[in-house]
Amino acid sequence: MDYIPGPHQRIFKHFEELRKFVLERVEMHRVSLEPSGTQDFINAFLIKIKQEQQNSQSEFTTESLLRRTLSLFFAGTGTTSAILKHGLLLLMKYPEIEEKVHVEIDCVIGRSRRPCMAYRSQMPYTDAVVHEIQRFISLTPLGAPHAVTRQYIIPKGTMIFPALKSVLYDSKAFPKPEQFNPGHFLDENGAFKKSDFFMPFSIGKQSCVGEGLARTKLFLLLTTILQNFILKPLIDPKDIDITPMNFTSNTPVSYQFIVIPRRFLITFPVTLPREKGPT
Repeated sequence: MDYIPGPHQRIFKHFEELRKFVLERVEMHRVSLEPSGTQDFINAFLIKIKQEQQNSQSEFTTESLLRRTLSLFFAGTGTTSAILKHGLLLLMKYPEIEEKVHVEIDCVIGRSRRPCMAYRSQMPYTDAVVHEIQRFISLTPLGAPHAVTRQYIIPKGTMIFPALKSVLYDSKAFPKPEQFNPGHFLDENGAFKKSDFFMPFSIGKQSCVGEGLARTKLFLLLTTILQNFILKPLIDPKDIDITPMNFTSNTPVSYQFIVIPRRFLITFPVTLPREKGPT
């Protein structure tokens, strides 16, 4: 692929630019590094590199740091864009749900302040919508393949696919799982309700490395979009197709829609209605 001409050659150029950007950040961290205080992932990795500099077999190298930092961004960005694309389509399919999110955003954040993670605990309905989007679309129904590393009930070396959709669509945990319903994550008082069956990023020690980054970005991006815009589909909402496309990876379909700036709309003080479980 390095020698075949074509538009794919831009990928190599963009990837090299990303590497240079991360390397610059690594060098900035190296200059200001204080071994007594670990501020972030890069700092922690640099400290480990220094501790194992006499170990020629160590995997803690600058090159390894570059690869893993890039992996964090890719894992946290690819999932976020796909989930968000699904989510916007679902909100256009169910405009009444979008309107409730608008109301909660106006009540908690308003129009002038920027959304931040500190608001999430005060926004149970929006948080429930974000979780329900991830549950409903089941982005990777079979998860990522894992291998058994030692003999147990399952023989060593066996390749395992965690069937995540079977958990995300468990009717005992989520009544009528085939329906998109934020009430799956709300209790009878409208407060956010956690579920042990919510595992869209896989399970165990080998779950998605970008899960934390993806969750943060998803909440911030969705609330920022809905704080400023109303989503309008080009077709009747009832005709929007939200059927999963693939058994192994639920890739979102391509679609077009209209956004209407909310600043042009006159709003009045409102009180968010309390949810009483699934509706």
